[in-house]
Amino acid sequence: MHLTTLARHALSRGATPAAAFALIARLGHSPLPVARAVCLALDIPLAETSRRLAECYDALLSNPRPDSENDTGELLEALGVFDVPKSLTDTELAVVEHFLAAIDAHGSLRPGHRHGLQRWFTTGNLTTAYLSLAAAHPMPRTGDPALYWATLVTAGELLTAAPGPDTRIKYALTHCRTQTTKHQKSTGPTSYSSPPEASVR
Repeated sequence: MHLTTLARHALSRGATPAAAFALIARLGHSPLPVARAVCLALDIPLAETSRRLAECYDALLSNPRPDSENDTGELLEALGVFDVPKSLTDTELAVVEHFLAAIDAHGSLRPGHRHGLQRWFTTGNLTTAYLSLAAAHPMPRTGDPALYWATLVTAGELLTAAPGPDTRIKYALTHCRTQTTKHQKSTGPTSYSSPPEASVR
């Protein structure tokens, strides 16, 4: 049976991508084609699949250890290799651009946090990404807190303008507006300042 067909069958029976990888790899197949098969079974485009696997090949796939199939599958899943990309709308793409600007303005975002954000961007989980950034604390010396919070206000306004916004976003947006007002009093407005009607009164 073709590996991709085998992976698709395993997924259809409720296996996670990590479990599908381990199941097929234990049949004696090399890790690289198995990982590729799982990605393709998830309808991840071939070009994106090849890029992701190239990034982790040396560390995870080039020299597999005996009985490591489960661990390798879980690591691949944790790294986002099996994340299914979502096609974002123009508004969602604009939100991601604001998120990237906020990341730059943070000043010292941890690599693990950056990785998690990138996975949420890929899968279109922008609510979780927004809540995560709204809970972070930009660095006053290495970052630009005023720009950070003002950018998140703009992103939050775009998210709340969508039909049926998550209530948590509204609370996070209020927090970001408060932080923006506080920082703008001491540093002046930034290019990402919220419009007057969005300011905290």
